Amino acid sequence: MGIFVLLIFLFLVIGVISYAFTVYNGLIRVSRNIEKAWANIDVILKQRHDEIPKLIKICEQFTQYERGTLERVIELRTAAMNASGVADKAAKEGNLTRALGSIWAVGEAYPELKSNTNITQLQSRISGLESELADRRELYNDSVNIYNIRINQIPDMIVANMLGYGEKEMFRISEDEKKDVDITLNLPK
Repeated sequence: MGIFVLLIFLFLVIGVISYAFTVYNGLIRVSRNIEKAWANIDVILKQRHDEIPKLIKICEQFTQYERGTLERVIELRTAAMNASGVADKAAKEGNLTRALGSIWAVGEAYPELKSNTNITQLQSRISGLESELADRRELYNDSVNIYNIRINQIPDMIVANMLGYGEKEMFRISEDEKKDVDITLNLPK
């Protein structure tokens, strides 16, 4: 009878340890998925940042009266590239996205710019990147949500607390970034 109790105890200990390893590995997987999703966002942001100087260069040739708009986009691009953390990056990238919208609006006021094939190709490329960026942000937020749920559920919470895992921040857009872009054209009179 003593060996039977010892075997049951041994199986329970092995079961608990195995389950703890399974929970640990699951937490590692969801944690790494967040890192991967964020890295994928950075890839798209880098591509967008690389396209913006080309856009500005072409626009400068046609929009001599819109220098302030172009300089603002360059300034916001630099700020976005230097952003750190999810909230800071979200805010600065949102500002850059809105400023790009103002460039598209400026293009509407200049038929020669609107008809330029280089500008339309860049506009299509940047619009495509914006769409990809939205998809990647959604995947990032899904990954963060799964992670945050896991670390707050029992028994994962126990393992997460032992490892010092805390909640991750979701990519959020501020109320200011949801507002329409204020566009002022400095057209000659």
